[in-house]
Amino acid sequence: MSRRGTVYLRCLQAVGRYLPYGTTVYERDWDVLVVLDACRVDLLRTVASAFSFVGRVETIRSVGSSSSEWLENTFRGRPEADRTVMVTGNTWTDRYLTAGDFGALDEVWKYAWNDDLGTVPARAITDRAIAHARQSDPERLVVHYMQPHHPFVPDPISADDGLARTGTHTHPTNPWVLLRRGDITTDRVWNAYEANLRYVLDEVETLLANVDGRVAITADHANLFGEWGLYGHPIHTPVPALLAVPWAETTGHDRRTREPDLTPPESLPVTRVHGADDDRERLDALGYV
Repeated sequence: MSRRGTVYLRCLQAVGRYLPYGTTVYERDWDVLVVLDACRVDLLRTVASAFSFVGRVETIRSVGSSSSEWLENTFRGRPEADRTVMVTGNTWTDRYLTAGDFGALDEVWKYAWNDDLGTVPARAITDRAIAHARQSDPERLVVHYMQPHHPFVPDPISADDGLARTGTHTHPTNPWVLLRRGDITTDRVWNAYEANLRYVLDEVETLLANVDGRVAITADHANLFGEWGLYGHPIHTPVPALLAVPWAETTGHDRRTREPDLTPPESLPVTRVHGADDDRERLDALGYV
């Protein structure tokens, strides 16, 4: 980004830090919350007719323009999160949340990361969500898929190095940088982005056949395709197209069409904050090695 562009973004972010955002997902009714990372409303509407479970796609205003901001504003200090199981492929949990924020925190990215893909496969998230739903029947279950966020699994962009598990959590050759530079066309990125959404929605369909309850499908934030001269999803950026995220409601019925076999390694147990008798007993998280 040019120096002028950087100054422009920093000015927007300085304002964005003090503007009110949307309402949290806890202000709506759901048993299972499916989070499609970086999914735009218009993108989900584009493919909705191919997935009968999607139905009507509403628009709601997110509480963050990036994953880290959304995680903090949604879960930190919320009493409801205390009774929520979080299954996630999003690596920002290690910086912005702790196991103590949830009833249980399953950071699937710590043990199911695929180096060839540069992300967590959607199937791994589905399997762990099904396992939690059947084993503990949580009051609330959040299932945070990394798709349709890049890298685009079924249609990868050759210059995209994917995500990083640590450090900046993204590489400098991500599609939004390439798009801003004019090194790639909007149609190329959009088509790959759409293919990635279709890929993850296939897994959501499987999830719905293996969990019970009211299911809401949403996103933490969207992606900018040049709106206000910006691309991707910078933090604290109050652009309407970035804060507008989908909300679709459906129902899950456990017909046991999948038996998950993915489990965390013994060196990385899922941290459970509450025992069955709600004695608030903690198990120590070991961290990944």
